Amino acid sequence: MSALQALRTVSGKLQKTQIQVSTGLRVATASDNAAYWSIATTMRSDRRAISAANDALGVGAAKVDTAYAAMSSVVEVLSDFKAKLVAAREKGIDLDKIQNELDQLKSQVLSISQSASFNGQNWLNTDVEDIYDPDNNKSSVVGGFTRNADGTVVVNSIDYSMLQSALFNSTGGGMLQADPRDLKTIGGLRFDYGNGLMSTYSLRNTGGWGPTDFNFDFSSPITFGAGDSISFDVTADQDNPADGITPPYDAGQTTSIVIDAARVNSALGRTDGTIGTYKEYAAVLRSALVGSGLTATTYTRFEPPGQTQTWVDVPDVVGIVHNGLASKDGSSMAISNVSFNGVTQANQIAPRAVAYGTRNSEMTLDFEPFTVYADVVVSMRLRVDGSYSNLSFDKDFADLALGKDNGKVETSAEMATLLTALVNRPDVIAQASGSGTVSLKTDPLVDRKSGEKSMIGIDGISVNIEPVPTMNFLDVDVARNPEMIDGYINYIETAMGRVVSGAAALGSLQSRIELQSNFAKHAMDMIDKGVGRLVDADMEEASARLNALQTQQQLALQGLQIANSQPQPLLSLFQ
Repeated sequence: MSALQALRTVSGKLQKTQIQVSTGLRVATASDNAAYWSIATTMRSDRRAISAANDALGVGAAKVDTAYAAMSSVVEVLSDFKAKLVAAREKGIDLDKIQNELDQLKSQVLSISQSASFNGQNWLNTDVEDIYDPDNNKSSVVGGFTRNADGTVVVNSIDYSMLQSALFNSTGGGMLQADPRDLKTIGGLRFDYGNGLMSTYSLRNTGGWGPTDFNFDFSSPITFGAGDSISFDVTADQDNPADGITPPYDAGQTTSIVIDAARVNSALGRTDGTIGTYKEYAAVLRSALVGSGLTATTYTRFEPPGQTQTWVDVPDVVGIVHNGLASKDGSSMAISNVSFNGVTQANQIAPRAVAYGTRNSEMTLDFEPFTVYADVVVSMRLRVDGSYSNLSFDKDFADLALGKDNGKVETSAEMATLLTALVNRPDVIAQASGSGTVSLKTDPLVDRKSGEKSMIGIDGISVNIEPVPTMNFLDVDVARNPEMIDGYINYIETAMGRVVSGAAALGSLQSRIELQSNFAKHAMDMIDKGVGRLVDADMEEASARLNALQTQQQLALQGLQIANSQPQPLLSLFQ
């Protein structure tokens, strides 16, 4: 019985060792080591998932490689396209033949974009409802498999915005298409300025101006002796009741002016009290009018008339002009109580009735519907008289002001509502003045500024996405529009810059995918190594143990045979 028990023990150990040697595993089943077996089984499953993700990454790499190759080819074609446009500027060249070449290049770009497809996906010729919506324009490739510390698993992806590579999109917005985000005139706050190829605009501004000059002839020199003088009163910056402001009305500032020998000598640096020329007369008047709100000037004109190169003096004409008083709201000037004492009156200062400047604190916008897209920010500066305010709005602001969710400003009334919310000043009124116009003005009950002191305007408009193309690449036609060749050159330069940026983005994605693929391979190696440490058998030790156990088994069998044979002589005695 002892020999049989020894044989059984040795056989059990031998079987276990044989399994380790044949499988190479120290922990082959949960009964060998439940904890290690569980970890190893999970990690082997994760390794297979990482391997599958890496295979999918290879598909993504092929997709990116296809798009990058196509973008690089498009850059080359656009370079040739630009060269043809530059050649089209040469005088006497046949523009029809140039256009034929351009049409072929356009067809080549379109063909490249349409054929840049891998596994049914095309990143150059897209079909995205809103190419600027990050949720719509997103494409991705599987990047990896991760198990978090809490046991949850995540399939990682590498996201890519097709906005970076779409040359043509079914709903517009491709890099070689007109950009639908173009705000155009922003409802009339600016007007189109340029060739219509790019979003270039001038700003809407308006302002008042001062009263018309008082002009006087200077016919001969004037000499002031002792006791000689010219005296008069000037009144500046009375309020004008016709401007619609409420009373009381400011009477302005009246200043008494005296010109005598002392004034002449002081202004001209002389000692004889003589004004010899009209320019000297203007200098004396300027000296006398300091602080009155008026000043004096001489004039120039173009010579010959109609050209804009040569200025010449207008001889013997002196003007008294409005200079303005910062302490007053009005804009006016008047001359009264003129008196000549000892000097000739002819062709000199004469009384002038009050002349008012023109108030202009209202601007009319020619409204044009527009849409504010997500991520578009419009910044500007509002000037009201002499003060400035910085303003900005985006899609969220417009939607909140109008109670919408689509960023659309569709009527002049909605534009007025948007401006009211944007300006947010009680002294500025925005209202629809017609189906296609919007009025932006100051309230005369609050704003009393007149003349050149009155102004309302918008300047410094900045749209964060501009300049953007407002035409399509496929519409370039030098034969029909030879006057737009320079504009076409500028357009294609901008378009090329966008395409080059798109190719760079694809190149960066290629590098990212390669790094991720290398990491996945390394991760699989590390998993294999880690699992091996947990469950792999030591083959040298297992082989040695197998030999020893086989020897022990043979000895146990011999022992059992001996034990079985020894009782035979004793049993024979009982026969």
